[in-house]
Amino acid sequence: MSLLKRHPPQEVSLSEEDGIRYLHFGSVWVQGAMRMSQPYALELEYTRELFAGLLFHPQPRKILLLGLGAASATKFAWKQFPKARVTTVELNPAVIACARQYFSLPAESARMRTVVEDGAAWVAAHPASCDYLVIDVYDAGAKGPVLSSPAFYADCRAALDPDRLSVMAVNLFGKHSSCKVNVDNIARAFDGRMLALPPSERGNVIVFGFAGPGSELAWSELRARAAALRSATGLAFPQWLAALRLSNAHPESGFAV
Repeated sequence: MSLLKRHPPQEVSLSEEDGIRYLHFGSVWVQGAMRMSQPYALELEYTRELFAGLLFHPQPRKILLLGLGAASATKFAWKQFPKARVTTVELNPAVIACARQYFSLPAESARMRTVVEDGAAWVAAHPASCDYLVIDVYDAGAKGPVLSSPAFYADCRAALDPDRLSVMAVNLFGKHSSCKVNVDNIARAFDGRMLALPPSERGNVIVFGFAGPGSELAWSELRARAAALRSATGLAFPQWLAALRLSNAHPESGFAV
């Protein structure tokens, strides 16, 4: 989770309980977690749900993540997609150092890059640079994302590959008033091409925005993708597909994204 430049760097602290290591930004709020016996697993439910968008784009090649936190999403992307380039943008260098020392963040390589930069500035400066964009940008208060303006989401859409169906996945907090503001701004920036999962147990709401050529996906194709992705990752893609189907308007035949 990264911060805008106008915010001072946050204190980075750790806690451990029942074999799980947690990241905090100077408060009790959890900013990331890793089960020490399974360092590449996605421990928190919302981090798993950030990848439900793979139902619509199952083989990303250019993955961009805004906000590092405990590096869970970055590590998953790096391990799960060995042919993809993974770039993570994080403003606070202390978070990066912590992730390397305590959360098994892999070393920099030809396909793994970690950048110290403001996420909003990065997407604005890099149009058409990714095909799967993960946004998880919170401060110590952890009540609403610190990047949420209409201009920011417009830049996020522009950062997605215009030549193929591409996905943005955003972590929102449904119990805070910022959720509706963000949803409205995403809808405007993406011309309504969006879907949302229902709130998780902790209140996180994952919203997906789509760019590039439109696609109509039949339920049979989506069910087959969900089964294949579950087999490949161990994640709950069939349940996510069912939840998306119940929670979003769609044609009778499938999803149009």
